[in-house]
Amino acid sequence: MRAVVLHQGELAVEEVPDPVPGPGQILLEVSHCGICGSDLHARHHGDATADLARAVGYDDFMRSHQRVVMGHEFSGRVLEYGPRTRRAWKPGQTLVALPILQSDGAPQLTGLAEVAPGAYAERVLVQEGFAIPVPDGVGTDLAALTEPMAVALHAVRRGSVGRKDTAVVIGCGPIGLAVISVLKASGHRTVVASDFSPRRRALAEACGADVVVDPAQDSPWEVPATTAGSVALPDLLTLGLSTTEQLRRVPFLPWWEVFKVANRLGATPSGPVVFECVGVPGVIDDIVMSAPARSRVVVVGVCMEADRFQPAMAINKELDLRFAFGYDPGEFAETLRLIADGSLDPSLLISGVVGLGGVAGAFDALGDPESHAKILIDPQQDGAAIAAR
Repeated sequence: MRAVVLHQGELAVEEVPDPVPGPGQILLEVSHCGICGSDLHARHHGDATADLARAVGYDDFMRSHQRVVMGHEFSGRVLEYGPRTRRAWKPGQTLVALPILQSDGAPQLTGLAEVAPGAYAERVLVQEGFAIPVPDGVGTDLAALTEPMAVALHAVRRGSVGRKDTAVVIGCGPIGLAVISVLKASGHRTVVASDFSPRRRALAEACGADVVVDPAQDSPWEVPATTAGSVALPDLLTLGLSTTEQLRRVPFLPWWEVFKVANRLGATPSGPVVFECVGVPGVIDDIVMSAPARSRVVVVGVCMEADRFQPAMAINKELDLRFAFGYDPGEFAETLRLIADGSLDPSLLISGVVGLGGVAGAFDALGDPESHAKILIDPQQDGAAIAAR
């Protein structure tokens, strides 16, 4: 079959052996596959990521000297079943699947490991236990975006965002746009989005952002929606003192118990929930320095380089710093359901479709934020030109 192979940072279409489904596996004909931001990073930073993966116990992350077929955001049609499968779906039925393959008794990351070739190809293997049928009426292009939208759903949940909380999204690339979409689909009232790119700001607004900021002109930390409800450190100390004095005037009232109840009920002042969706050095530090006190910061953007920030400032502001990675199977299935019932519309993220012969050019095009947001691969499409959506 034809596939796009990455080797030493170069992408090329090659003939590779047809994958053969093993025990518990299904062979799919790829319908669509998204080009993920992590794919762009892995093209040039795979070795560094592999070192980090090895440190947490995964030894098979792709290396630059290997020949890797990437692609972990995909939909496809059932072609063939391997042994020991339930064969629950008819040939030709469209499925999506978590990109995790059981190989030689170990879990492997589909499209991010040489031993688990991905969907930049005409066919791909999936684990039957991780496969989910695509409901009628959902296009294979939208179904392929289940995976990145599930990443956004997980990130929003990591932020513990209340419906009345303000959410601030820093960076409106594909993952930032997905986070905005999930926030609004979940009923969150106020979303502030910030990006230097005019095109990305327009997409953020289309995805439902209530306030869109060009950080070259205005600070996302100074708009009323961001500062509403937040309190500066001196004001917070003054509030604590005045409240204590008033409570101590009430006879027989254990004033310290009132503070315990207020904390438990979430009645104390807090800042917004901030989603870092850029993934370049310096952004976390900028957020730590600029975000209001008691903000929750969820890091979603994948920075592939060493970074630094001022811990003392985070302590002074009592910031929560959280990191989001992936999703669980339930979140993946829920994301597909939200797409199917129309609550979540990932179509705004799709800016182009390309065949296998145009993948290398698509990687280059995605480097320009004014040109594209999300490009899908259609292995049946001829030529190298990107068809605009």
